[in-house]
Amino acid sequence: MIRLTEGGAYLVNGAELIEDSAEAAAKVAQMTGSEPDKDSARKATMAYSILKKHNTSGNMQNLKIKFDSLASHDITFVGIIQTARASGLEKFPIPYVLTNCHNSLCAVGGTINEDDHVFGLSAARKYGGIYVPPHQAVIHQFEREMMAGCGRMILGSDSHTRYGALGTMAMGEGGPELVKQLLGQTYDVAMPGVVAIYLTGAPRRGVGPQDVAIAIIGAVFGNGYVKNKVMEFVGPGVANLSEDFRIGVDVMTTETTCLSSIWVTDDNTKEFLEIHGRGDAYAKMDPGAVAYYDGAVVVDLSEIKPMIAMPFHPSNAYTIDEFNANAADIIHDTEERAKVSFGDKVEFELMSKLYDGKFHVDQGIIAGCAGGGFENICAAADILSGASIGDREFTLSVYPASMPVYMEIIKNGCAAKILETGAILKTAFCGPCFGAGDTPSNNAFSIRHSTRNFPNREGSKVQSGQVASVALMDARSIAATAANGGVLTSAENYECTYNKYQYHFDAAIYQKRVFDSKNIANPDEKLILGPNIKDWPKMPALQDNLLIKVVSEIHDPVTTTDELIPSGETSSYRSNPLGLAEFALSRKDPEYVGRAKEVRAQEEKREADVPFEEMSDEIVKAVETIRKSFSDVKADNTGIGSTIFAVKPGDGSAREQAASCQRVLGGWANIANEYATKRYRSNLINWGMLPFIVQEGELPFRNLDYIFIPGIKKAVMDKEDSIKAYTVDSTSGEMKEFTLTLGKLTDEEREIILKGCLINYNRR
Repeated sequence: MIRLTEGGAYLVNGAELIEDSAEAAAKVAQMTGSEPDKDSARKATMAYSILKKHNTSGNMQNLKIKFDSLASHDITFVGIIQTARASGLEKFPIPYVLTNCHNSLCAVGGTINEDDHVFGLSAARKYGGIYVPPHQAVIHQFEREMMAGCGRMILGSDSHTRYGALGTMAMGEGGPELVKQLLGQTYDVAMPGVVAIYLTGAPRRGVGPQDVAIAIIGAVFGNGYVKNKVMEFVGPGVANLSEDFRIGVDVMTTETTCLSSIWVTDDNTKEFLEIHGRGDAYAKMDPGAVAYYDGAVVVDLSEIKPMIAMPFHPSNAYTIDEFNANAADIIHDTEERAKVSFGDKVEFELMSKLYDGKFHVDQGIIAGCAGGGFENICAAADILSGASIGDREFTLSVYPASMPVYMEIIKNGCAAKILETGAILKTAFCGPCFGAGDTPSNNAFSIRHSTRNFPNREGSKVQSGQVASVALMDARSIAATAANGGVLTSAENYECTYNKYQYHFDAAIYQKRVFDSKNIANPDEKLILGPNIKDWPKMPALQDNLLIKVVSEIHDPVTTTDELIPSGETSSYRSNPLGLAEFALSRKDPEYVGRAKEVRAQEEKREADVPFEEMSDEIVKAVETIRKSFSDVKADNTGIGSTIFAVKPGDGSAREQAASCQRVLGGWANIANEYATKRYRSNLINWGMLPFIVQEGELPFRNLDYIFIPGIKKAVMDKEDSIKAYTVDSTSGEMKEFTLTLGKLTDEEREIILKGCLINYNRR
């Protein structure tokens, strides 16, 4: 079904894949008439050409990218604009789309969600942006319909910013990276590796884009095959996929931890853009005659069957047939995985849902940037035609990704087919994807065509004794399951007639409702700030030395950003840095906030010129121990802060708040064996936090230990990678030396850390 090459590979004439070997060069020469030059062939990828076009450094090994446009939603745009304002923002220098698809429900905290929407409209008017009101479109669907184009680059403050199927190299990053673009700065990254996703064959009946995506994620996530690389979709199989199908696969590439994605373009791409009135955004895109890739994922589309990604990650992939044949074993494995995340905090079990030889689910959701596309909904409607979802526990909700999609399924009758079953149609809203809508009941099992199924991401709260779980599936198999009364069913095994539907885009919907400044700012426009919209608190600069306390220790194989700062209703507080910080690690380590605040209180004393001798007993004892070896340590040269240890933090969302909440609570570092994504590490750096790495194995410190790092400021300035640190044992009066590393940092990143955060850096 899917095979990964052990080394690199040549792609000849966009069709023939030749894996790198001693004979590879001769094979390429036989086909092309000349010996291939690997360095030149690396430059023949689509990714290289797009990056070169947008690079401003003059050095293709160390890129400084300027994007064509930006995109944010109502969880992120307030903080981004507030940060840019603090650094002197006067106008948006490039098109900036502000959508309102995350905090669309205004039921938490009174007026604060709608206050953010009003702020967004006033900001679009003042600085020259594009404002998409609530329920009109989810962020990525609007970008596909109105902004993406061949050869372009788009940066979004949402991890699923992926428009490669439309020839756009798009990236999802934390808010500070968008701030840099708003201030005329650059996105700095080393030239990424490029991996070919070589498609052959055509999908079998009942297989949809989520099935292909889950199969790929299952093959590449655990081994990091495409981590921080660009996935370039090529091969003869691409032509056998509709544009909607490609989009559905493409959006899920985020779950592989790749940096970005790009696809070859063809008449399907051209037709999609023309339907949306943007035919001029099309250009034919192909790799060169001989292109070299750092690896290849070979996918035979005809062998992929309907898939299910079991809790609690999109990579926990099985075919639905495999699950149904081995349900008890797979359920047991899932229950064991749950113990890693939940321990004994809550009772989690799924075995009771297996009875009469069948697995019964409680909820189906087809939604958002992954599931809410036109073809997905139409296929689901055909499967559901004439069926009933029943009057038992099972429910089904469908969220079209935009109002134009919603309008078209009304006109072509698919909406009626869905509603006649007892299912519910809802407006464009990302809520089910991150726990702000359709939260299941306790111990319920939900199947969703959405992007993620991390622990508690569906909205349950383990700290309140609640637990639920999500499995990812394609809309087709979700519909087949719904039509089968909630019994888990593969769409391949469900008989129905699939109709062909032509999509007609109604541009008037946006023309009548979306505010588009045409990139013209109005300085006289006043920003409207509700009472929950707060400025960022002051962040101290890095001191000569650091004394940090470990306030949380997490040994899960991967820690997601959902666990670092929960989603769901907490999203309503993302315009209030201190208010949101109260929720940090609340579902993973409820003691974290209190411990971090205790440490921050000592740093606040230090900043008020209080000497160490007048601080807490812990600080006094730690400093006494440190001064035995470092007599010059004083409150005016040694910062006090907190840190967390996690094995591999940062998988998942691009949300900067996973880092900023730690920072406003006094965090000065993370310590990890590895960072799951570039975007989380960048978030740490942009908030002035040191992204330390400690070698795998037995830790030289424990939770609640103090760590002293002498000369850290000089080490950052001198570009030292290996840094001496000491675990402070105040009881014995001893310190144990160990080594931390920082990894590669650009000059700008070092300066940001030295200044204390990006805001301080831009106030120079």
